[in-house]
Amino acid sequence: MGETLGERIKELSKNANLSQKELAEKAGVTEAAISHYIKGDRSPRSAVMSRIAIALGTTSDYLAQGIPVEKDNELQYAKRLIARNVTQMSYEEKKEILEILMGGGK
Repeated sequence: MGETLGERIKELSKNANLSQKELAEKAGVTEAAISHYIKGDRSPRSAVMSRIAIALGTTSDYLAQGIPVEKDNELQYAKRLIARNVTQMSYEEKKEILEILMGGGK
């Protein structure tokens, strides 16, 4: 995989068959911002990095530092992500996570 943040975003986007515009929409940023991240002109803030990682099905650690996603660490990462964001989640979002955990999720 790529050696820089931009290379990793570009490669994961390609693997997911996502255009920069589609990735931007999924991550809630502008297409121009994604372009800057890929070029290396700018670095995303941590909240944006998390949204990009989620949109690409990876972790912020992988995007930022190239730390590979290991299956053993995925559960811990998911727990930290939920714990960090639970106070901002709507009832529907919490319900969706419970449905996923109970095996009936999307």
